[in-house]
Amino acid sequence: MSELQWDSAGLTDTGKRRAHNEDAILARPEARLWVVADGMGGHAAGDVASRMLTETLADVDSSGSFPEFVDRVDDALIHINRDIRSHADENFGGKTMGCTVVIMVSSANVGVCMWAGDSRLYRLRQGSLIQVSRDHDPLEELVERGVLTPEEADDHPDSSVITRAVGGQPELCLDCILFDIEPGDVYLLCSDGLYREVERDEMRDILLGSTSVDERAQSLLDLALERGARDNVSIIVAACEEA
Repeated sequence: MSELQWDSAGLTDTGKRRAHNEDAILARPEARLWVVADGMGGHAAGDVASRMLTETLADVDSSGSFPEFVDRVDDALIHINRDIRSHADENFGGKTMGCTVVIMVSSANVGVCMWAGDSRLYRLRQGSLIQVSRDHDPLEELVERGVLTPEEADDHPDSSVITRAVGGQPELCLDCILFDIEPGDVYLLCSDGLYREVERDEMRDILLGSTSVDERAQSLLDLALERGARDNVSIIVAACEEA
């Protein structure tokens, strides 16, 4: 089993049309933990939810075995879900408050993706970009059945409807998937503010570039802003190589 080393960069931007940034990102390359959260519920509610989530995960103990660390991340999300709902009841009269989230954790040649909502994890391997996570929205089943292409679903009028979020229900229901990691892989975590402006093949071409992860993240953000950035845009690019 080869030893892998990681290089990552993250950016978040308000975009061109929103007054406030409700997204939050977290990069802990030393713990091999990366997070993108997209707040919902309007300013104050949305940005508080995403910030509560990333600040809590920033303090999760990464010592011990990999399964133990993943369990602690999962437990923290369950507590965050309850805290967000309590905060909404106490400060916003019970109005909608929450966030989507996508998380990647890795150890050696194994990765775990946990998510709720439509923030995404992509993997670039040998020139092919695939979506690791699967959106929690009514259109995902149509994509899986081949009725819609992923690009058609992204442009669909109902594409902003989500069926899961942290804080959305009394009990949090996360999806979790285990995947292999190979040297040379590049991973992209992002909010919907990126993929609603930038086509998948454009993301692939930028991630294929020989520039640094910082420059690739910046190029993705610049392209989203150039297209009008109707929503907040958050991006994390993480690349691994043999140590």
